Amino acid sequence: MKKAPLYSRSRRPAEAAAPVAAPPPAAAPEAAVPAAAASARRRRVPAEALWAAAGAAVAVLALLVSGPLHPGARVLTQDDIDAAVRASLEKEPLPSAAAKAYEAVAPSVVRVVGLMDEHDDGRRLDDSERALQRSLGTGVVVIDNGTILTNLHVVWGAHRVRVTFADGTESRARLVGVQTENDLAVLRADHIPDDLAAATMRSTADLRPGDHVIAVGNPFGIGPSTSYGIVSGLNREFRSEEGKRTLSNLIQFDAAANPGNSGGPLVTMDGQVVGIVTAILNPSEQRTFVGIGFAVPIENAAAAAGMPPF
Repeated sequence: MKKAPLYSRSRRPAEAAAPVAAPPPAAAPEAAVPAAAASARRRRVPAEALWAAAGAAVAVLALLVSGPLHPGARVLTQDDIDAAVRASLEKEPLPSAAAKAYEAVAPSVVRVVGLMDEHDDGRRLDDSERALQRSLGTGVVVIDNGTILTNLHVVWGAHRVRVTFADGTESRARLVGVQTENDLAVLRADHIPDDLAAATMRSTADLRPGDHVIAVGNPFGIGPSTSYGIVSGLNREFRSEEGKRTLSNLIQFDAAANPGNSGGPLVTMDGQVVGIVTAILNPSEQRTFVGIGFAVPIENAAAAAGMPPF
């Protein structure tokens, strides 16, 4: 029987040593590249990006460890900040608290003239002879329909009452309410400005002696004028010069007030009305301010106008 020839599966030495020719450049499209190789190329990060990231990390670490990048630069102190604030305020000083309070209430303050002579129309305010026959005072708008609070003694006995609003609008006013025990009168103007603003009122529950206040009015017919002071006391009593009337539960204050301030608002530094100026203490016959004035708490005044208490 004839045996089949045996063949070795390993290459002959000559074949193993022979160089293998490099395949020609592939002309196949990129899609023919194996998926694993393409994925590896997409994940490869350029060396430049790696060096940039490393440099940034080193810079941040140096900043955290050693402080500013420019060690020679001076760090701002609180004194530097205070000096800058002072310099800014010197160039453009801020308005005082009293000035801001006045700005808040001024649009609601009115001049009140009680005309005692039936032939006086109240228009010639510079007529000194007529002025002696008038009662001059102040009022404050508490409802924007033209409702005004003032003192009863300013309008009592007047044939007519005229009011002048902050924008110069003049109008006749009618007496619509009184509260004799607190010397308060409620007026309603016949004609009012289109943009009439009512004052903001504030409870006196947290009012304390020493709180800063302003009194706004028309002292001796000059105004509107404002004076600045503090609350001197609470729950005071005042007896009129004639002794016919005693007012109680009053706010005592030392902001200057004179004849013509009667009926004007007593205002806190937030621009809110806490009282209606009603009297000044007069130990002499000169009727000038000696440092003690009185105001009716706004709770009482609001009740006179038919407004709910605080």
